[in-house]
Amino acid sequence: MIRLGLTGGIGCGKSFVAGVMAQCGIPVYDSDAAAKKLMSENPALQQDLALIIGKPVVVGGKLDKKVMADFIFSAKENAAKVNALVHPYVIADFDQWCNSKREYNFVGMESAILLECGLETNVDYVIAVTAPRSVCLERAMLRDNATARQIEERMDAQMDPDMKAKRANYVVVNGADMNECDIKKQITQIINSITIC
Repeated sequence: MIRLGLTGGIGCGKSFVAGVMAQCGIPVYDSDAAAKKLMSENPALQQDLALIIGKPVVVGGKLDKKVMADFIFSAKENAAKVNALVHPYVIADFDQWCNSKREYNFVGMESAILLECGLETNVDYVIAVTAPRSVCLERAMLRDNATARQIEERMDAQMDPDMKAKRANYVVVNGADMNECDIKKQITQIINSITIC
């Protein structure tokens, strides 16, 4: 089994590309959704998080997003603290998920912060999804019902998309004029390239 890491900046269309990969017979693990699920359901992780945050992160069986957001955005180093606790659980969950997908030759892991957090060590190849900044901005504004300034602040807080592309093994271009067919062609080329190697 070959593990592919899928990453990219806000609004680049990672989830769209992940959906196309699934259509091509490559199931993709959503690490962001998994992290939220684990924080909501894993008592050991909840205890660890409560210790660093200073209050419970789950109230009435649901993740308290406000408590999490308040902590993460109150100091720059807090996001790294949360990630350091959550990622080992995500990696273990990803490994279990991969074991349940043994019939597949390729699987994927979608993560916006794959490179920032060292998650690339858990995959064989990294694919960066790219799109022009203006396209990413427009997509993210529509998706999140946010202002240009709000999205630009989030963009500026992330790793530069060009840096992600340089560190990746492969790049999928997902510009405004790209459709499912265009993405499928790029995914197929990547798979063929890996298979030939």
